[in-house]
Amino acid sequence: MKVIKSNTISSFGGINFVFQHLDNLEIEKILNDSLPNLSTNSLYSWKDLFYSFLSIYFCGGDCIEDLQTNLKPHFKKNPFVKIPSPDTVLRRFSELATEVQTCRTKRGTVDHEFNTNQNLCNLNLAVLSKAGILASEALILDYDNTIIFNEKRDSKMTYKRDYGYQPGVCTLNEEFILYIENRNGNSDAKSFQIDTLNNLFGALAKYNVRKVSHFRADSASYQFEVVDLLDQKSDFFYIGCRNSYVEKYFSEVQNWTKTTDQFGELQVGSITITPFVKRSKENGIKPKQYRLLVKRRLRKDGQTNLITQDEYDYYAVLTNNFEMTDMEVANFYNRRGNMEKQFDILKNDFGWQKLPFSSLNKNLVFLYLSAICRNLYNNIIHFFSKKCQYLNPTFRIKKFIFRFIILPVKWIKQSRQMKLKIFSDSFVFD
Repeated sequence: MKVIKSNTISSFGGINFVFQHLDNLEIEKILNDSLPNLSTNSLYSWKDLFYSFLSIYFCGGDCIEDLQTNLKPHFKKNPFVKIPSPDTVLRRFSELATEVQTCRTKRGTVDHEFNTNQNLCNLNLAVLSKAGILASEALILDYDNTIIFNEKRDSKMTYKRDYGYQPGVCTLNEEFILYIENRNGNSDAKSFQIDTLNNLFGALAKYNVRKVSHFRADSASYQFEVVDLLDQKSDFFYIGCRNSYVEKYFSEVQNWTKTTDQFGELQVGSITITPFVKRSKENGIKPKQYRLLVKRRLRKDGQTNLITQDEYDYYAVLTNNFEMTDMEVANFYNRRGNMEKQFDILKNDFGWQKLPFSSLNKNLVFLYLSAICRNLYNNIIHFFSKKCQYLNPTFRIKKFIFRFIILPVKWIKQSRQMKLKIFSDSFVFD
């Protein structure tokens, strides 16, 4: 066997088409407008730093060190980007961090640590706006918290009895990351959620998004302040309820609709209730009526519920939507389970499981930038799936890498122009 070597052939030729698409989206301009100015003596621009960071996940890597150990040789003579060292990327990213806020609830004894980053929030919204996502006819927001287990020097014990962070994440239209607030592990989802949502809607207002179509959240959002805010900022909201708060209403439901799901037979009904009467009067607000959707399922063990005196398990959702049928509301709320899929993608495809920094605020920078890579991936896979028959917009990034990114190419200079030579007869790009 005779082997002919060439140091200029790259195994990840498809990333060049990704870079070209990002240039067409004017990502470089968005980066420069949203992030602090770099020194004129800086060897690398924000474009170099971000494109290098994005290429880690688009070329099959899973940590910053992959830039030096695995990717740098493949980006020699690349006209789109100059690859910096991992230390340079981390140093620049750490400069974007903001101060951590520490506070306590009125009656609490636990110090809660939170971190927000307005610059990166604006950068993310600018990317979504450029991609046309914020201009969608209907904006569906989902809010939830996830645990990122880690042993960083400032991480605290979570309710899962292990150390980590518990960031609050809001998604847009079930596939884009809209807002992130990093919280330490000992901060429950309920504490200071009203401040988180105020920051979220304040950021949206800067992009002329005054009201969202639908907002869904779990039982941690069943609070007077949160419900009142969502009633103002969204057309319709759907909030899960803890049974201890609303189980007194379950026996009032008379009309039940029978259906089935993956777990068996289910019954759905609804009534109109007036919650938070005392809190509303304390704040000088007239108590409002909302719809309480109730779902129940027969217990397998046949045990009797002490409150309702029957053999059912109950689940409830509070909403201001009186237009949908009971089944439509139930099915629509169930779709917020897609949040778990998004967390799975962020943790396993875009590095959330391997935080590079040792502090809460610096790791929020990483969470935001990797989430922006995730948002751009949605745009990229939808764009290229229209041009390549062997791509599907539902592909996870691993399959995209195998079918599109891994492509032997070589940059050559011809007639004073840089041209991309592809060593494949199966690559089809319309």
